[in-house]
Amino acid sequence: MSNTTPLVQSDSVANIAPRDKAEILAQALPYIRKFHGKTIVIKYGGNAMTDPELQADFAEDVVLLKLVGLNPVVVHGGGPQIDSALNKIGKKGQFIQGMRVTDEETMEVVEWVLAGEVQQDIVGLINAAGGKAVGLTGRDGGLIRARKLKLQDIKDPSKEHDVGQVGEIESIDPSVVKALQDDQFIPVISPIGFGAQNESYNINADLVAAKLATVLKAEKLMLLTNIKGVLDKEGNLLTDLTARQIDELILDGTISGGMIPKIAGALDAAKSGVNAVHIVDGRVPHAMLLEILTEQAYGTMIRSH
Repeated sequence: MSNTTPLVQSDSVANIAPRDKAEILAQALPYIRKFHGKTIVIKYGGNAMTDPELQADFAEDVVLLKLVGLNPVVVHGGGPQIDSALNKIGKKGQFIQGMRVTDEETMEVVEWVLAGEVQQDIVGLINAAGGKAVGLTGRDGGLIRARKLKLQDIKDPSKEHDVGQVGEIESIDPSVVKALQDDQFIPVISPIGFGAQNESYNINADLVAAKLATVLKAEKLMLLTNIKGVLDKEGNLLTDLTARQIDELILDGTISGGMIPKIAGALDAAKSGVNAVHIVDGRVPHAMLLEILTEQAYGTMIRSH
């Protein structure tokens, strides 16, 4: 339970007999054994990030995973927080194909919101839950080298959109992350890269998480989002997808808008050796633990083939 909740447990938990609780814990054992020592990259965004109770659940999940021997690495977004900061200075967020148009002024806001406010909130939450979190941006330890993104028009590949200081990843040097992991710390990474002239780039957090999972040879990539997972045209959850099925869903328009970069990154990671990519509903309390340590599917799992 989170520190903010009263001592009375929720009915659903309070009514579980002790033997049943022990049974639930025992069922997690094979998963703990299977994933012990493995890296799990978690993209943290959406409602899970803005609802205080879900924040506390998330922090507890991350700390528990670390304590049972897994190596969680958190990459966070911050779209809503950036939008509200831009509103305060009278700017309106503009998007092209799911990417935020980032001029110089917007980039400054992005940096102080992500690396200042949001990252430090997450570090604080994890530390309050008993973990040892450390905040990083792409500059720390030369973690994320980036260049300006050339965004091709999705319908006309000969046309390019200028989205300002939005970056694509040139390379990731994971040595700082590995050093922290080996020392029992939990890295919390803001998706800001740096270029050849030390300029800053705003990078889609899903893509950073996917690339980082690939470079770290992670066992799993978890994308916590505001949706149940990938839904079909009728709105039903697709719990298990392959690369080919996803290509078909993009072509027929089932997957569109902001889901495209999310899925593209997930797909790249699955094709590049990450065993499983999970798109998980961050609005479900402890969704991450349920997805990793139980049989139950709480989202969409993407396999490479």
